[in-house]
Amino acid sequence: MSDAAPRRCGYVALIGAPNVGKSTLLNTLVGAKVSIVSPKVQTTRRRIVGIAIVGEAQLIFVDTPGIFEPKRRLERAMVAAAWSGAEDADIVLLLVDATRPRDEATRAIVARLKNARRRAVLALNKIDLVPRPTLLEIAQRYAEDGIFDPVFMLSGLTGDGVDDLKSYLARAVPAGPWLYPEDQLSDLPQRLIAAEVTREQIFLQLHQELPYNSTVETEKWEERDDGSVKIEQTIFVMRPGQKAIVLGEGGRQIKRIGERARAELERMLDRRVHLFLFVRVKEDWTEDRERYEAMGLEYTS
Repeated sequence: MSDAAPRRCGYVALIGAPNVGKSTLLNTLVGAKVSIVSPKVQTTRRRIVGIAIVGEAQLIFVDTPGIFEPKRRLERAMVAAAWSGAEDADIVLLLVDATRPRDEATRAIVARLKNARRRAVLALNKIDLVPRPTLLEIAQRYAEDGIFDPVFMLSGLTGDGVDDLKSYLARAVPAGPWLYPEDQLSDLPQRLIAAEVTREQIFLQLHQELPYNSTVETEKWEERDDGSVKIEQTIFVMRPGQKAIVLGEGGRQIKRIGERARAELERMLDRRVHLFLFVRVKEDWTEDRERYEAMGLEYTS
């Protein structure tokens, strides 16, 4: 490291309405998959930390659950986790879907930031889907809110504009020592990452309401002498009918979920994975304090 350029390090909270592309952007910023992605809203439940090095700066990104008007305990805990991540961060990055730039949830987030007198960086996402004159109009309208400086236009999916954002953040975080080893990409234990990968496949493979009523826990992680790993996971659902959906006719659905989750885990872990999935009905899992602790959420939010 050069003596002329002191190290910098800081937390950057990614906040926004549900399904604006925070997890996709996080993975692009880090350069590796650390957060699951699906086209369904409210996919992210916990705060996911992704870490990137830009020159002498270590950027610690916190991908938070989408912020919306919560109704149930789990939703309240998710939204509380998002705001907690924003309050604790050195920099708040508000991600806005440029195809729906002033929806109700985003307006509520802007109002809360204003009330807290919290400045933020604005990133207009999915710019490949919106004409440039429209993007400029959107940026100008947000500039009038008086809390955003600067404004970036990018695509988390293609990577367009992401390097400019990273360069700015590397200059903006405080001077200080790095908090994580240089080669670490996330703070999530492998057991939790594995559970998230399987949950991602539930979202992608099942198109009913079920994914929102399910969760995944890694019950067993066994290192084998040949370098492979045996992973046993339980998928918790709320009703017997949902268990039947996960299993599918003749067990075909859970086999498909397991095959795709295993392939993704082998790519991420760079070794052979033996994945075994079980389905268990637990009607009140969304009211189970232990489940919230496992997800890193506050039960009493």
